[in-house]
Amino acid sequence: METNLNQPRKFRYEIEGLRAVAALLVAVYHIWLGNVSGGVDVFFIVSGFLITTSLLKRMERYNKIDVLDFIIGLAKRLFPMAFLVLFSVTIACIIWLPQVRWDQTIQEILASAFYFQNWQLAFNAVDYLAQNNEASPVQHFWALSLQGQFYIIWPIVIFGTAYLVKSIFKKTFKQSLVMILFTVFTLSFIYSIYSTYTNQAWAYFNTFARVWEFSMGGIVAVLASHIVLRKTLSFVLGWVGLVAIISCGIVIQVSTVFPGYAALWPTLGGVFIILAGVSGGKYGVHRILTSKPLLKFGSISYAFYLWHWPVLTFYFIISGNETVSIAHGIVLILLSMFLSYFSTKLIEKPVRSLKVPNKNWKTVSLILAFMLPVVILTNTWSFTVEKQHTQLASAVMTDEYPGAMALLYDNQDGIYTGDAPVKPSPIQARQDLPKVYEDGCHQNQTDTNVIECIYGETENAKYTVALVGGSHSAHWLSALEEIAISESIKILSYTKSACRFTTGDDMTESCLEWNNNLIDTLIDNKPDLIFTTADVGNRKNNVIPEGFIEQWEKLNEAGLKVFAIRDNPWFGFDVPSCVEEKGEDSLECTKEREDVLSSISAWEKLDNPPPNVYYADLNDYICDDEYCKPVIGNVLVYRDAHHLTATYARTLAPMLKTPLIDALQSK
Repeated sequence: METNLNQPRKFRYEIEGLRAVAALLVAVYHIWLGNVSGGVDVFFIVSGFLITTSLLKRMERYNKIDVLDFIIGLAKRLFPMAFLVLFSVTIACIIWLPQVRWDQTIQEILASAFYFQNWQLAFNAVDYLAQNNEASPVQHFWALSLQGQFYIIWPIVIFGTAYLVKSIFKKTFKQSLVMILFTVFTLSFIYSIYSTYTNQAWAYFNTFARVWEFSMGGIVAVLASHIVLRKTLSFVLGWVGLVAIISCGIVIQVSTVFPGYAALWPTLGGVFIILAGVSGGKYGVHRILTSKPLLKFGSISYAFYLWHWPVLTFYFIISGNETVSIAHGIVLILLSMFLSYFSTKLIEKPVRSLKVPNKNWKTVSLILAFMLPVVILTNTWSFTVEKQHTQLASAVMTDEYPGAMALLYDNQDGIYTGDAPVKPSPIQARQDLPKVYEDGCHQNQTDTNVIECIYGETENAKYTVALVGGSHSAHWLSALEEIAISESIKILSYTKSACRFTTGDDMTESCLEWNNNLIDTLIDNKPDLIFTTADVGNRKNNVIPEGFIEQWEKLNEAGLKVFAIRDNPWFGFDVPSCVEEKGEDSLECTKEREDVLSSISAWEKLDNPPPNVYYADLNDYICDDEYCKPVIGNVLVYRDAHHLTATYARTLAPMLKTPLIDALQSK
């Protein structure tokens, strides 16, 4: 028996079941496996298929597409639920989310509200500062943002095709559309493979690396009416598709290899199920996908996707657990279903069923009524947070805030115990950065050109010090600036995210190219001293990397001196969050010195240290004899798990000054 897959049907029930399966997979993998399932890629295929089908019907009926009417209609269906969840999550964040995460979350809520969350996460993926951020309660909105961008682009693509058919192409509308969709698919797929290979984190959220998935669904929508499948083939394709979708996250490490060619696994699975339709016979996969439980769940799958992630995120925040038990996971799924069902019934369906024309002011007002509370609440919250950032005091080394000076003078076992609040506070810690970040001088991970910024004494300097390397070099700028004031030192800043001053092959190609360019810049400028890190604080082998020494030797050949400072201890957890949650005196926020700082430094192990290198170790002013504590002299030491706050770095200036001046004055 042969069956035409696309005989006109009012509703593709098996696709509703497919959406249900995809949503459940996303939740199951998030909750119990801590992994990505590939279910989102199935959503993209389905969206491409359904939206293309809808737009084709409009073209056939009206011979045009009213883009504004189409978009407002989509907004009427999608906005109520999305903004209800965003508003609820914003309130929950203010109540339960640790303050140290507020900045990141505010940015992501606003990005989600305006449908560019995927780009927010893409840029964060190449931003070293943002890579220490924890997943926000709205991170999953990246997929909706990408779909929203697709919904705007696609009507233009299809209507543009109709125009080209009339003016240029000599083919039918559908032939022309397939040709254009296939071109979009090919270009996006090639770019996706390339960008996944070169920078997978960036590619994962990149619209241009994902649009091929929507295009694939669109191509199926156009060609489906011309495809006739036998029952046996429909049966095989349907089951192969379902098995592929379910097994994807088990077989493939989705979060690290998508959206390149590996994403063909779940997307082709979705295509197979769409093509199989309901033609697989008595035991076809559609019998499961069109079952009442899956269809009922499919009707709330959009809401379920929106609710499940914040429910899971706040479970971790409130419980303090790092994993989810089977029982707790079932409760989380049931709670997400409960929220999905009632929010769909009480909010989404009533708005959807309104018979008001899309362009009517009442419809637009209703859409804005959902959007505005989120924008107003988030901006008010942002204003409050920004006000606290502006109150970050720069004054240190006072009686109330001696910082590292408390260890220098061994006050009360090295820790100041006054009543003054900790500075910076946990909410201020992420923004307590050296000036290079605000000034745009700390280069991103992809830039290979050397950017120079000047600090300290800029005109009549007695000495010139070049600060070079990655973020662990950059966080010493605040201390150097303190010294530069009194010692007439010009500071040349050359720093790059996640890029140490090395030739080591553990760095990216961009970093190594930047290092080569930097060596040339230093030799040309001939500073009196090059300030950099001597080692890597989290390395268990506790040796100076050979790549570091190679760079120092190149400078030695050019007659340049190096000031290499021992790296600070790495805590292995977010210090500001711990201080906020547990308190500054909590042992859970403290590390034993011997656990994070070897008694014999990597420098001491060198048999023949380069003669041009002057070494300094200031870790006695970051840790006392026994412990490395999160707060010293009432100053928060770390802004994350391993970077010093700019405030604490300033308090290290008196201890840094002597070895630095000695190195400058040496011959």
